[in-house]
Amino acid sequence: MRPAQRWILVVVATLTMAVSYFDRQVLAALAPTVKTNLAISNEQYGWLISAFSIAYLVASPFSGSLIDRIGARRGLIGAVLAWTAIAALHALVPSFGVLFLLRIGLGLAESPSFPGAAQTVQRALPAESRARGFGILFTGGSIGAAIAPLAASVVQHAWGWRSAFLVTALAGLSWVPLWWAVTRKRETRALLGPSDAPALSSAVDLGAVGKALRDPAILRAAVLVIAAAPAVGFGLNWSSSLLHDRYGIAQGDVGTYMFLPPLMFDLGSLAFGYLASTRLGRGHDSGPPRALIAIATLIALTLALASRASGPWTAVIFLGIGLFGAGAIFATLTADMLSRVAPTQISAASGIAASAQSLAYLVANPIIGRVRDATGGYGHQIVALAAIMVPGAIVWIAWKPPPRTLATSAS
Repeated sequence: MRPAQRWILVVVATLTMAVSYFDRQVLAALAPTVKTNLAISNEQYGWLISAFSIAYLVASPFSGSLIDRIGARRGLIGAVLAWTAIAALHALVPSFGVLFLLRIGLGLAESPSFPGAAQTVQRALPAESRARGFGILFTGGSIGAAIAPLAASVVQHAWGWRSAFLVTALAGLSWVPLWWAVTRKRETRALLGPSDAPALSSAVDLGAVGKALRDPAILRAAVLVIAAAPAVGFGLNWSSSLLHDRYGIAQGDVGTYMFLPPLMFDLGSLAFGYLASTRLGRGHDSGPPRALIAIATLIALTLALASRASGPWTAVIFLGIGLFGAGAIFATLTADMLSRVAPTQISAASGIAASAQSLAYLVANPIIGRVRDATGGYGHQIVALAAIMVPGAIVWIAWKPPPRTLATSAS
């Protein structure tokens, strides 16, 4: 397979993540309007974000194992069709309870997205290019998160918030023919087919998931994911509420501001993915990229300054710089983790990392909402989210990882 074809696969896998985040972030973009129309408190809104995370937490490791067994080509198509249907049903929601159930359904359906996309990057690229590939992959989620508020605001202004859920969900279906087109050749189908692990009678291999949960490379990555994810979640899920509540920004205008934090997350992923790949290319493969994680964490701490911002643009700029550092953390730790696991556990490892992120969201979001209801602000939450990244980074840096396997070299 030519290098250009490999990178095309990476780009389209990245678009999978864009579609995934596009559909899941519409609720965050419409949060002020939805909370008002359905009489939802900030704490209840936090539980809605956590509902998605509950499902994602439970399903991601098993979805990763499933992707390993049926392959990313088929698995991703099935997942996109399923979550599109559930996202469209958000347009009919009558109450908090029904919306809570739909968010659980959306989390279940979207759980194969990151494991399938990560498997694509890992198999398509040679070892020395994978960190760069993962840097690109992480931009997908941020692209979707940046576009969602702009698109949702336009549709909401024209036809109402229910139509915004429907139109944005159906837009994601455009990915399906693109994925089919770039994966239709025999060599690509073989590359993205089932893993070489022995077939089991069940598509979900509990033993593989259990083994992955004991892998020190995966556990080490999960610690830092749990520490950094709440900051990312705040930037993606609470920005519209922050802008509306603190600065009085109208629902139709929040998209003007909300694009910046996801964009900065993208830039951090790309920059540090490139640096990690360059490091490997120069032969620095004996140890983990501790310096890169330390620098990324220091940049991420800028998030705390958003708690004192005097205006909306100042707030989103500080949030954006913080998410630049968080994107750098995610791209670097993911590339390092997947270079140290067995070839048959790439998707399972990615699923566990996604579950760790969901666990962090599950705990953090209701607390953010409850403190907002109690204090009327977001300052304490922002400072706390920045601070908890530090111990996670220290643990990751101090934890001696297993040796690299450079698993699943591209052929």
